[in-house]
Parts: sequence; C-alpha cells; structure tokens
Amino acid sequence: MIKDRITVTSPLLPNLEELHVMLQKIWESKWITNNGSFHKLLEKELADYLKVPYVSLFTNGTLPLITALQALHITGEVITTPYSFVATTHALWWNGIKPVFVDIEWETGCIDPTKIEAAITPKTTAIMPVHVYGKPCNVAAIQKIADKHGLKVIYDAAHAFGVEVDGKSILLAGDMSTLSFHATKVYNTVEGGAMIMQDEQTKRHIDYLKNFGFKNETEVIAPGINSKMDEIRAAIGLLNLQQVDLAIEARHQVAIKYREALQNVEGISFWDDMPGVRHNYGYFPIFVDAARYGMTRDELYFKMKEDGILGRRYFYPLISEFSTYRGLPSASRENLPIAHRMADMVICLPMHHLLSDGDVERILNHIVK
Repeated sequence: MIKDRITVTSPLLPNLEELHVMLQKIWESKWITNNGSFHKLLEKELADYLKVPYVSLFTNGTLPLITALQALHITGEVITTPYSFVATTHALWWNGIKPVFVDIEWETGCIDPTKIEAAITPKTTAIMPVHVYGKPCNVAAIQKIADKHGLKVIYDAAHAFGVEVDGKSILLAGDMSTLSFHATKVYNTVEGGAMIMQDEQTKRHIDYLKNFGFKNETEVIAPGINSKMDEIRAAIGLLNLQQVDLAIEARHQVAIKYREALQNVEGISFWDDMPGVRHNYGYFPIFVDAARYGMTRDELYFKMKEDGILGRRYFYPLISEFSTYRGLPSASRENLPIAHRMADMVICLPMHHLLSDGDVERILNHIVK
C-alpha cells in the first residue's frame, strides 16, 4: 500500500474567512474584472514588495512574455535557453520569432553568457534568458553583450519572485522581466503573472496592449490581446502576499535539512545559496551521477514515485528536444552538452511550505544510503 503522497509542490492558499470578506466586497461592487480596485492595489503592493517601479498584472505567466515581445517589436531571431519550461520558447514561436538555443552554465542552470556572441547573426534582435529555479543569471555579462550588439533583453523570471542580489531586485535587469503566479509557484494568484517595466510610459503601453489595445472608450492604439487579471485572483494575490515571507522561510528550512543530509552522499550534488542573493527556495534540484551513486536518475525517480514521493525531472526533456524545435540547427545535442547533461541528471525534490519533518525524513530515506 502506497503511503500518502508527497507532492513536489503545494499551493500557498489564503485563509477562507479572509477571502470571503474580500469576495463580499467584489460581489457588492459588481466590478469583477478590468482594472478594479483589488487589481490596482495588488499592482501597487507588488511593486513595493518586489522593489520595482512598475508592475502590470496578467492572467497567466505566458502572456506577459508574448506581450513583451510585441511591445519591443522583436522580430527575426532571439537567443534563448533550452533549459526552461516550454512556454519560454513558445512565446517566441507565437510571435513568429526563431529561437536560437545556446548552452547553459553547470553552476547555475542559466544561459552561459560566453556562448551568446557566437550565436548572434544579422537577424538577432534580442536575448531571452531565464533565471532557472530562481537562481540569477549573470545579468551584467548579458547586458554588456546586448549593449555591444544593440539587442533587447527580456528576462523570463517566472521562478524569481522576490529574488534579490545585494538588496536589489533581479527583476530590474534587462528591458523587461516577466513573472508567473501559477499555483505551483512560491507566490500565486491561482493562475496569473506580471510584467516588470522601468518607466510609466511603458507601463501605460503594456496596459493598453493587455486590454485589446484600447486607450480609451473609442480609440485603439495597437492590435492588443485580452490578458487582464480579474478581481477574484487579485484578492487571492493580496492575501497571499501577506503570508509569502513565512512560506519562503519554511521552504528555506526544508532546504537546510536537505543540504545537511545530502552533503556527503556520493554521486548526489546540489547547489548552495549564492553569496549576496536573497533566494526564494522555489525548487530544490539534485543531480544524480549514476556511476558514483550506483543508480540512475530515472531509477531513483521511479523508486521514489512508487512510494508516493512525487519529485519532478525538471527540465527533462529539453525544449530543444520537442518536435516543434528539434529540427532547428541550434537544437543539436552537440551544441548543448551541459544542458543535456543537466536534464539527464536532475530531480527536483518536493519543496513547499507544508512539508513536515516526517515528510523530509521519508524523502531522504530514499536517497541517503
């Protein structure tokens, strides 16, 4: 008999009584979407929490990526990573843009800046890096390349809620950053997302684009899309913002337990915290060296799964391995050796704020010999 399942993540949920009070206000106002009071308040409170100048809320985390590409008039080719959730590259494809994959760093899982320049062609217009597992990219090196070649930089920061480097939000890097507030993330609005921008004019333009391009009742300034967040999810977001720091600290304590138990396990490696970085502990990836551990990644993964421990091989397979993209020249295995190595070795262990000491012990009992 399989024991109770331990899921790879668990959603942060607001107190139902507090949510009911906010729902009552929505019901009384009958204003349930289209820039209502909770929507406006959440944008302001998120900007304060994240230490960024402007936030524009979206109905999910993919649409701000698609909209950022539209807003910056990105065309041709965009250099990106194969080691991410597939939405990163789908956003390019939906805009008629050719993704160009470059390899990643073993130390972070993020795009390797030293590989970017060799991939630039006359058709390259932007770079789209990903802060993988919330670990910051080398934003200084990426920006230096972008400035040298006149390229835009859009960061997929879906995993990087609240991440800071030396007290400064990682979301300030590049021309724009996008966030996901999906239920699986550290902070969620059930479904949702956001775009971070640097100035009021860009914020206004993005707000037009996510509302069909309407500037006012009778004027449409661009072919926009409908990607607004509704009031109900904004209310959930406001309540979750009040408890996200406690949830992050609970995740931090789980990470400490994992590291203490795994530090001397032959064939299992993991990342420590980066100096000067405020992490959000959204994920805890381990990497299985089969030759040294005596078991392959998949053998360990399925062994855990049989006992109801639902880790995740995240990101496996690579985006470049999916049928839509595998024919691209940059998708060849030879071009992406580090990304393939990481994808073949990774298991993200369960990581969320509700894991008990018993849960953690049960997980570790499958890994520590």
